Amino acid sequence: MASTQHEYDVLIIGSGAAGLSAALTLATSCRVLVLAKGQLNSGSTAWAQGGIAAVLDTGDTFEDHIRDTMVAGAGLNRRETVEFVIENAPRAIERLVELGVPFNTEGAELHLTREGGHSHRRIVHVNDATGWAVEAALLKAAEESPNITLLPDRTCVELITGRHEQRYSGSGRVWGAYALDTATGRVEAYTARATILAAGGAGRVYQFSTAPRGATGDGIAMAWRAGARVSNMEMMQFHPTCLYNLEVKNFLITEAVRGEGGRLINPRDGRRFMEEYDPERMELAPRDVVARAIDAEIKRFGLDYVHLDISHMPPEFVSGHFPNIYEKLLGLGIDMTRQPIPVVPAQHYTCGGILIDLAGRTDLPGLYAAGECTESGLHGANRLASNSLLECFVFGDAAARDILANWGSFDAPPPIREWDESRVTDSDEEVIIKQNWTEIRRFMWNYVGIVRTTKRLERAAHRIKMLYDEVEDYYGHFRVTTDLIELRNLLQCADLIVKSALRRHESRGLHYTLDYPETDAVARDTVLVP
Repeated sequence: MASTQHEYDVLIIGSGAAGLSAALTLATSCRVLVLAKGQLNSGSTAWAQGGIAAVLDTGDTFEDHIRDTMVAGAGLNRRETVEFVIENAPRAIERLVELGVPFNTEGAELHLTREGGHSHRRIVHVNDATGWAVEAALLKAAEESPNITLLPDRTCVELITGRHEQRYSGSGRVWGAYALDTATGRVEAYTARATILAAGGAGRVYQFSTAPRGATGDGIAMAWRAGARVSNMEMMQFHPTCLYNLEVKNFLITEAVRGEGGRLINPRDGRRFMEEYDPERMELAPRDVVARAIDAEIKRFGLDYVHLDISHMPPEFVSGHFPNIYEKLLGLGIDMTRQPIPVVPAQHYTCGGILIDLAGRTDLPGLYAAGECTESGLHGANRLASNSLLECFVFGDAAARDILANWGSFDAPPPIREWDESRVTDSDEEVIIKQNWTEIRRFMWNYVGIVRTTKRLERAAHRIKMLYDEVEDYYGHFRVTTDLIELRNLLQCADLIVKSALRRHESRGLHYTLDYPETDAVARDTVLVP
């Protein structure tokens, strides 16, 4: 089927916090198109339980927040990025308040909670469902803007560059993206003077993940294939406490449960085991430390899970602070005011990604990126809790401002070639996609998980090589579907993670390898060049 070229001023891929923040800034003077892979609110933003870190209390300082971020990031952060994001946090919160986000208050002030790795109470939140409230407010504002078009159910296949121009230029200039309309099965060209990737992380590359189903690293994979560098892909954050329940997948028990007094207990002997792993910080140690401790207890004692217990706190305190988690668990037969919660670690956040500068610019002219698909330098080797939504607001806005400031230098897109389906047929073997998807996620969990070895990484690399030819052959012969596009992107991201992990001959932050347990004196980024 022939594709159609739809032209806008700016194309944004992703309808979460980063994408919508950018859209709202741009909408003052640009026609903006926002593409979402599924429903408009199906991305990671709506899933964020915790909150947004910002220095708003008189006893807290930017310097304290910067230091906490750098300590969690094991020194791999870029200081100028950390300063930039943290100093812009109060303004980001102000903007969200103006948009009507109903943050919890205490008297006339915003209520601040504390999470692991933070030296102060500085987490602004809406109960334990901050992301949902933020996403709802951003979407409402975007829907009310006459200059923003929101299109759900569009799966982006590939970025449009100079090689897709009707008069082939071969330049790395990005002119938008080809996207599959899942309702019609047509692939159409969406072109723009500037494109912002805000497509989220690659969490679903792992068997156990708190990420939504659509977090298949699409933005990272597309940018890499178009010629952009990626950085620190080995830095995959595992959330220490995901609910262990065979019926319910991916239900996260927020960091704040530990921040408000939750204890980690070995269910076999009743021991509060964090005393052995980090006696000073205990359950408030950074996520990588806590996730490794839980992983070690599970492996050492042959457990399926450990217990997270906050039942020693007053029942009304627990249900009042965590109403959504309390209700959800109650529905599963767990009363967290009286019983411990069974938890396991799960992949939670992609700290690496597309390399960007402070304006959200990538290596490719016309292409910006913001949010979890990027490596801005904020998170380093481990993301500090509640810095992720903050990064989305600050960099979404920064990318939009840079586009507006340099609007005169953005040319109108040239005529683009239609998507070519002349040599493909409908797939007759969907089972291959399912089989390969399952295989990737399983070997990534077993070989490239919380604790790594060179031998395990080499085994993963060998599997990826074998699958790569099979997936590319399939992609070349059959019409694209969302499942096929995601499988191709997952495999690409798995390859980038393994290549990055093999290059880092030290243990730092989230990358922990038994072959190189020491940390190098100098922190260096792992940068891969296409």
